Amino acid sequence: MASVRRIWIAPEDSAPMESVESIRAVSGGLEGDRYCTGEGYYSPFDVCEVTFVEREALVEIRESTGIDLTDGRHRRNVVTEGVDVHDLLETRFRVGGAVFEGTRPRPPCAHVESVAGEAGVARALGEGRGGICADVIDPGTFGVDDTVEVLASTATDWDGLASAMAERADR
Repeated sequence: MASVRRIWIAPEDSAPMESVESIRAVSGGLEGDRYCTGEGYYSPFDVCEVTFVEREALVEIRESTGIDLTDGRHRRNVVTEGVDVHDLLETRFRVGGAVFEGTRPRPPCAHVESVAGEAGVARALGEGRGGICADVIDPGTFGVDDTVEVLASTATDWDGLASAMAERADR
């Protein structure tokens, strides 16, 4: 079963990530997190309301590179287990009392490596291990051990759209 393993926030740009047991997702992100308050390094130009990364990816990074990011230096908010976070893209999903929509992959940047203080962090988070961005759709509180439940796809059904258009054209 897919679940939340850790939750991380930072109050401002480059501040160390702080682990919390539960948090409130609000319009714009997670209460107290740098991107929700507009204090993130990329605010306001490239904002991810909430970031999700897989525990399995962090384990793979540690095993393949020797870089241990389990202390939050990955700079992602929610660490999941049991779900490929890329499967959450173009979906609405519930975590505890909050609903999110996966919007795009979150590739690593040079800033994450600078803040982590270890060479190779950006490369280690590459190849799909950097997680995803998600928007808060319905605010609510969630915590460690809450399940991740897919609710619905938000992807455009291009084949269905083309079929509907063809049917209307035949009328």
